[in-house]
Amino acid sequence: MTKIRLATVWLDGCSGCHMSFLDIDEELLALADKIKLVYSPLVDQKNFPEAVDITLVEGAVSSEADLEKIRHIRQHTTTLISLGDCAVTGNVPSLRNTIGAESVLRRAYLDPSLFNPQLPNDKVPRLLDTVRPVHSVVRVDIYVPGCPPSANTILYVLSELLAGRKPDLSGKTRFGA
Repeated sequence: MTKIRLATVWLDGCSGCHMSFLDIDEELLALADKIKLVYSPLVDQKNFPEAVDITLVEGAVSSEADLEKIRHIRQHTTTLISLGDCAVTGNVPSLRNTIGAESVLRRAYLDPSLFNPQLPNDKVPRLLDTVRPVHSVVRVDIYVPGCPPSANTILYVLSELLAGRKPDLSGKTRFGA
């Protein structure tokens, strides 16, 4: 039996969606018989593979690195899932949209109380002017709201996809819960 190639991705978010994924607990063992985890912050794979069947994307698109990454992922993924409120709406990361990226950088790096305050010039990706939900940048196939979505919801979505069905999430999740 050919295993479904699954990836999980973390953009600008808190990792709560990945924690919910791990909270599937022993059901992960049942999933492991049907999937192969080919990319994730949970494994040591450095490069996104060429052909992925399902990708769970957590977090909003906040930086040039996020933008480049999600575009690359979309090109190499059959079914892209926005997982959690940050990916679906921008949620908490998008709160900076009201004050702008420059103000955030100045507050974080140029506060006079910091030792040697200076703006980062390498290793910190350039912030986009606005934080954006994933679907505003690339096509999304399935939206799974929640902050974070429950382990049961994530398991339901994956189980439905593995059975060849598109999950019906009505009544299964909501924003913020």
